[in-house]
Amino acid sequence: MDFHSSDRGREYERRLLAFMDEHVYPAEVSYEEEMRRSGDPHLYPAILDRLKERAREAGLWNLFDPEQGPRLSNLEYAPLAEIMGRSIDLAPEATNCSAPDTGNMGILATFGTPAQKERWLRPLLDGTIRSAFAMTEPDVASSDATNIATKIERDGDDYVVNGRKWWCSNALHPNCRVLIVMGETSLDGPRHRRQSMLLIPIDAPGVTVVRNLSVFGYSDREGHAEVVFDDVRVPVSALLANEGDGFLIGQARLGPGRIHHCMRAIGIAERALELTCRRAESRVAFGRPISENANIQDWIAESRIELEMARLLVLKTAWMMDTVGNREARLEIAAIKVAAPQVALKVVDRAIQVHGGAGVSGDVPLAAMYAHLRTLRLADGPDEVHKRTVARQELARRRAPQPDEGASAEERPG
Repeated sequence: MDFHSSDRGREYERRLLAFMDEHVYPAEVSYEEEMRRSGDPHLYPAILDRLKERAREAGLWNLFDPEQGPRLSNLEYAPLAEIMGRSIDLAPEATNCSAPDTGNMGILATFGTPAQKERWLRPLLDGTIRSAFAMTEPDVASSDATNIATKIERDGDDYVVNGRKWWCSNALHPNCRVLIVMGETSLDGPRHRRQSMLLIPIDAPGVTVVRNLSVFGYSDREGHAEVVFDDVRVPVSALLANEGDGFLIGQARLGPGRIHHCMRAIGIAERALELTCRRAESRVAFGRPISENANIQDWIAESRIELEMARLLVLKTAWMMDTVGNREARLEIAAIKVAAPQVALKVVDRAIQVHGGAGVSGDVPLAAMYAHLRTLRLADGPDEVHKRTVARQELARRRAPQPDEGASAEERPG
């Protein structure tokens, strides 16, 4: 196993780090002030357009995209996503590498027709529109995607959609124009062949964005919407791939999306550890910096150790996705989706403790980091589903008969 990035990957790291230092980090204060002055939690701040322009000039655009971008491997992209995670509100969107757009663009690139790509993929790649993914529902346990209850019914040359979704991330972004919606097109056949996906304009008649869902009291700028579909009619050309391919498309989308989340989570935690060290060195209690206290040093050391462990598993997963494919790497994808958010949460929790009362306030970004990371233990499948995947594969491996079981020493290979 070789987890080293290529010369090309390291060059992109160098350029992205310079972009962060020169443009992104200095813009954070202006961004916060602009958001606070507006009073609109879903404002599209003007500063983002300036950052996008700088990112394009630096050749740091669509880095995730293996077709239109620089064609980076997962192993090359992993450190870049981590770097972008250090300024989660600005860097991913500034480089057009935001969730859920990256996953939606992947769906369109793989399963979209030429007309669908021209209408939706091209402006997404250009960064002129945003998109949302509508799968989770409030009335069913959506950790099992075969539970999806939204109905998609064929009516002549149209599909008619009825149902209710929630946690449609990005649906409240002012530039969101299209929803990728998963629903049930058949009541017959195998459970995994009853779902399909449609491309539905967010302003289509019958689509109602009911409300934003806050996360621990925070209203994320892109929003997490509850959306109702009431006799929404779209042409059959809105179908992605074929009827019954919805579950397959969802799995193809969520694998890469999960590791992207984990890569960014490592970056968030690295920023939190940096804040921990700064606070510990600058804060004096009982006559000395709190960094001299053994418990603080323990927290810093444990955070570094755990972060390195999580990063190595991310890199191994990325390497496997590149070398043997997403299907063969499914155990590692499931494992890192459990490990990375949990490790990042521990690092942020320690940072909050070191900051005292400031840590739970809005004066430092730690409380918002915690809220964001805690949702990752649910987003794209809860921990329990991913642990189930890991456990089943582990049990299957133990139950499978070994090829040399019962053979004599002379008969055994090697």
